Amino acid sequence: MKFYHLLTCTALALFCSISALSADEWTPLFNGKNLDGWNNPYEWGEAKVVDGEIHLSASKKFFMVTEKTYSDFVLEGDVHLPEGKANSGFMFRCHVDKNKVFGYQAEVDGSDRRWSGGLYDEGRRQWLWPSQSGRTKDKKALEHEAESKEYFKKPEVRDALKRNSWNTYRITCKGNKLKIEVNGVVTTDYEDDVDASGYIAIQHHGEKGATYRFRNIRIKELSE
Repeated sequence: MKFYHLLTCTALALFCSISALSADEWTPLFNGKNLDGWNNPYEWGEAKVVDGEIHLSASKKFFMVTEKTYSDFVLEGDVHLPEGKANSGFMFRCHVDKNKVFGYQAEVDGSDRRWSGGLYDEGRRQWLWPSQSGRTKDKKALEHEAESKEYFKKPEVRDALKRNSWNTYRITCKGNKLKIEVNGVVTTDYEDDVDASGYIAIQHHGEKGATYRFRNIRIKELSE
């Protein structure tokens, strides 16, 4: 009986140790108190912390960007769009110049188009998944235009974003495999090898008077 008790306690301790180790793999990118670890490469735009959230305001599009770059990872974050016309995104493996951020973006689409969770190549090839004639500068992506548009007509994909609520995005990058989930729904599962590493960023689309809100941004880096 004592041996069984000892074995049970040992197993429980091991389980707790593994659980703690798993939890420790996540690194907060936003501490809920200040903007340490982030910067604004633009000459405009304002970011401030309000009640544990990042609030972005501007009259022109801009991005807040991490100070560090990342390669293979799982990224999670919550976003709340303002009312009215709105569009945002989580940039990942992106690149930064003065007054410019470009690269992969997980779309946060506040319009009736409902392409939230789509893959957009900001400042370069534009729409990759779904792709769109006249808006996609990538021949490979245009090969699946009809398929990708049909995919976003699926009810669970079309309605993945809750327009006037908080929404959780999960982005997984492993080599050339890019996956985006919105509130647990897989919206993008794509292969592309243009960027292997880069910064993380969050977007204000530029609507004057509108506040974009973000919280719970964290990352788990994946080993090779």
